[in-house]
Amino acid sequence: MTADASIGRDAAAASLARASAAPPEGVPGSRRALLADAVLVAGYLLVAVFLIVLSLEPPHVTPLWPMILITVAGTVVLAIRRRALSVALAAALVLIPVSLLVGTGAEVILLGPLLYRAGLARRAGVAWLWCAASLASAAAGGVALAHRLQVGPPILGLTPRVQSDAFTDALSLFVPVAGGVLVSTLIGINVGHRRRLVAALVERADQMKRERDQQASIARAAERERIAREMHDVIAHSLAVMIALSDGARAAAPRRPEEAELAVARIGELGRRTLGEVRRLLATVRDDAPTPEHPQPGVEQLPALVEEFRAAGLPVRLESSGRPGGDPVVGFTVYRIVQESLTNVLRHARNVRDVQVRLETDDAGITVLVQDASDPAEVAGDPGRGLVGIRERAAFYDGAVETGPRPGGGWRVFVRLPTGDTEGEQG
Repeated sequence: MTADASIGRDAAAASLARASAAPPEGVPGSRRALLADAVLVAGYLLVAVFLIVLSLEPPHVTPLWPMILITVAGTVVLAIRRRALSVALAAALVLIPVSLLVGTGAEVILLGPLLYRAGLARRAGVAWLWCAASLASAAAGGVALAHRLQVGPPILGLTPRVQSDAFTDALSLFVPVAGGVLVSTLIGINVGHRRRLVAALVERADQMKRERDQQASIARAAERERIAREMHDVIAHSLAVMIALSDGARAAAPRRPEEAELAVARIGELGRRTLGEVRRLLATVRDDAPTPEHPQPGVEQLPALVEEFRAAGLPVRLESSGRPGGDPVVGFTVYRIVQESLTNVLRHARNVRDVQVRLETDDAGITVLVQDASDPAEVAGDPGRGLVGIRERAAFYDGAVETGPRPGGGWRVFVRLPTGDTEGEQG
């Protein structure tokens, strides 16, 4: 399966899970969160007020102010459960036995939404710790209720039962509360796990999309750099040769018109060939453009290349030993290296007396040497795009490049391309 297909599958699964899951309720201030809080507080107040009314029925009346204070505290607990869940849970665990001791006991229902929230927003281990603490609070509340049923104050208008079984009374409260505590915790943990899974899936899909976009951007940058390098090699070489030919034609026109006419013809031929190469390069960046059928130049075209520079006035001699391999990519690389080296000689060298192009091929690779005898060359701080392009082409084959002035004057370019090992690894 391709990377794009994997990204598409993960994004589709994330979208489906996001659509089927409830919207997140952990965003304070959102409309859904405010509505949920309002409904929850209203439900709690409805239960608490109803139990307060029952507790005020004579003859067994429960004191009013403790019930009111506990109800206000329960309302505050629900109000802060999103922003300060741990504080709300701790306060609820204290309120439950206090409410069962002097209030209405309505605060027992606070455990449901608080533990659900704990399972939703906290790790499972933390949620289970709060569940255990809630069970302990429920047990303490059962003991408080058993004591209250025997000695008062009255609760919900019930008559105190002096002869009642305290253990049975405590257990009758603890068992249903414990069941509700466990169910609330389990539901919260399951929903929270599902939401975290959806969030992780969405994040993974987004990350893979970002990585794909970054890889595409890197590929585009590399392709632009390759095209810029090719354009530089083609245009710089052609312009240098055309300028030299035009200067020669202008100088030869008064006395040797035949040579001037031949030079002008060479300029036209070189211009048309350069235009064809530029069109071929530009076609590679257009998806709808047909691929040109013209083959790329290689080692076989080196004699014609050398002849062009000779016609431009460079005393070039080509030497070759060994039999070049049949890899067209290697041949194209060698051709561009020689072309750029000779172009630099034509553009920058002064009083050129000799230019040697030597190509040596053996089982391990290809050696390219281009050196000229001319006036001493100055080493520029900026190597220029041409020399950088030579190094980049050689780096593709883990090759070695040496460039610099010669002791007696002139410039030397030495490139070693270890093509033999590369072919062996590919085979």
